[in-house]
Amino acid sequence: MNTLLHSEILTLAPEDNHRLFNLCGKLNEHLKLIEKRLGVMIKQRGHTFSVSGDREAVKTACDTLNNLYQETEKVSILESKEIHLYLQAVGKKSQLESQDTHMDIRTKKGAITARGENQVHYIRNILQHDINFGIGPAGTGKTYLAVACAVQALETDRVSRIILVRPIVEAGEKLGFLPGDIAQKVDPYLRPLYDALYEMMGCEKVNQLIEKNIIELLPLAYMRGRSLNDSFIILDEGQNTTIEQMKMFLTRIGFNSKAVITGDITQIDLNNRRDSGLIHTSEVLKNTPGISFTQFQVYDVVRHPLVQKIVEAYEKHEEKQAQLLNNNPK
Repeated sequence: MNTLLHSEILTLAPEDNHRLFNLCGKLNEHLKLIEKRLGVMIKQRGHTFSVSGDREAVKTACDTLNNLYQETEKVSILESKEIHLYLQAVGKKSQLESQDTHMDIRTKKGAITARGENQVHYIRNILQHDINFGIGPAGTGKTYLAVACAVQALETDRVSRIILVRPIVEAGEKLGFLPGDIAQKVDPYLRPLYDALYEMMGCEKVNQLIEKNIIELLPLAYMRGRSLNDSFIILDEGQNTTIEQMKMFLTRIGFNSKAVITGDITQIDLNNRRDSGLIHTSEVLKNTPGISFTQFQVYDVVRHPLVQKIVEAYEKHEEKQAQLLNNNPK
């Protein structure tokens, strides 16, 4: 079997120990990830790498090492998720430097990078359209990138405020009975949005803007009757809106405003899946000018690689259950 293995030697230049460490990762975690994903063996001595395995996989691994080394010139820290995203793009025969699979959103605290075809498509849609839907599995960056676009729009004075909205799907405890003011009541539901804002703007700045109502956090029910001008509005967990709620939300949008609705139609918490406003709207408005839909897939998941496997396993299970129902109708 060893006679079938192909080996190549790759020497990276220019020599830079900080960039080399950035490429390899702590305890060579990045190299191990590349080995596992591409099915190759990598041996390293300084800036020289020996890569063994299937001929095509070896070529891909060498290109990966070389391209990621070039990337270390642009970024101070190359994180594991960047390696994961690059390998996702490689699997789709994309290149890291390709403009179609690499796009930055610039904020005062730094740049947020959109990776992969769907993430870049999503960002471009948000920039070009007033109403945008991001639909797909958990961990694909739908909400995070929407918040990044909102922060960029606020910091460049394209809007005067950010409004973050979530439907409150209660589980045995009524919102009105919870202690505190409205911000404290909805805080647990909006925590993922807070976390993204804190990362991009800093806790102190975010809290100041919330006090001034420049950033507003609302449960969906409090949107009724409002008309929102000059705002960037994000409706998160849109799959848990009813048809009536989604219609109400979409008709609140005023002049010089932009709205992004995110959701995962595989995680609907409503009693009846057919009541989901996100599913209904994607059918009703799919061909409406000025409205865009970005459909994320399992391969767009940017969290821990196991998240992608979990999503895939659930999808396969649901497909199997559907086949059983079709084959054995009652």
